[in-house]
Amino acid sequence: MNNSPVLVRNVLIPNDLEAVRKLWFDYLTWGNNEMQSLYGVHPHDPKEAVEQDILLIDKFLPPHGRLVLAVYENKVCGLGSLKSINTEIGEIKRMYVDPSFRKIGAGRAILQSLINAAKETGYKKVRLDSPKFMEAAHALYRSFGFKDIPVYPEVEIPEEFRQYLLFMELDLS
Repeated sequence: MNNSPVLVRNVLIPNDLEAVRKLWFDYLTWGNNEMQSLYGVHPHDPKEAVEQDILLIDKFLPPHGRLVLAVYENKVCGLGSLKSINTEIGEIKRMYVDPSFRKIGAGRAILQSLINAAKETGYKKVRLDSPKFMEAAHALYRSFGFKDIPVYPEVEIPEEFRQYLLFMELDLS
């Protein structure tokens, strides 16, 4: 029996696009505001970044990626995505739980779903980047066995912002 009341399911295109767009925008706006407040930097325009990701959404879909939504009591409460770095390594991106739904296991359920998808895809490792202020997320990642690593060559984060992030990796083999 599943002890989490959170259901994680694959995104259905085009039905779920508005939910994805909203959660990505909320995540990037929150992250930008925190980066501005803590470090005085403004990494990107959230609206522009979301529209760019929507245009390139196929990279988050099977066979090499995954885009999932978390649902709690029939309400979409979070999302996460997996994309390919190469045939051996996947990357978790844009994992976010709406603040009003935190502490119900949604983040854990999303992460488990993405790790399962990475294994199904045949990845041997999964990497991610995460702003240093996201300490609860880091604790979650570490509870799954993620380890801190140096910045990896394929990271999409511009050089000037990398000092504000942690980089992590999970060995799936």
